[in-house]
Amino acid sequence: MQDFSGPVLFLDRSDINTDEIIPAKYLTELTKEALKVHCLEDLKTEGFTPDRDLPGKRVIVSRANFGCGSSREHAVWALEVNGITAVVAESFARIFRQNMFNCGLLAVALSKADMDQVFRMRSDSASMDIDFNGRTLSVNNGHETKRFSFTLSDFDASLVEAGGWVEFADRKY
Repeated sequence: MQDFSGPVLFLDRSDINTDEIIPAKYLTELTKEALKVHCLEDLKTEGFTPDRDLPGKRVIVSRANFGCGSSREHAVWALEVNGITAVVAESFARIFRQNMFNCGLLAVALSKADMDQVFRMRSDSASMDIDFNGRTLSVNNGHETKRFSFTLSDFDASLVEAGGWVEFADRKY
């Protein structure tokens, strides 16, 4: 199982949709790698520039309804090929969340109150340590650390532990 910890990209906006994660015009690409340079290029949120802000990040922190819109696995692939291993948000579009688990990535939902605390930790050097087995995450902004608990269903945890649906099915069936 991969490590889900690392530098954080804060996207302080709700309803980030799959077309903003990877625009539909790139869905004809034949490899995940071809999606890499286009990830989040259509996302409009104050202070965000994908070429500057995405490289080197491993965790995205966002608001409610992350991944809404079209049910395209390409959105998760675009995050994955850019090194994103986890998204932490107040809520997720159902299909996007399941696509995260199906690809072996982690989608963590926290309450609005917890997300407000996470956003107060925002800094250019913020990092997140995710303890998958303990179901906790810690945010460190260089000055302080805050810890939060999260839950996952047994099945979703099994998908993540296996590295995704294909790997899970290979082991199970």
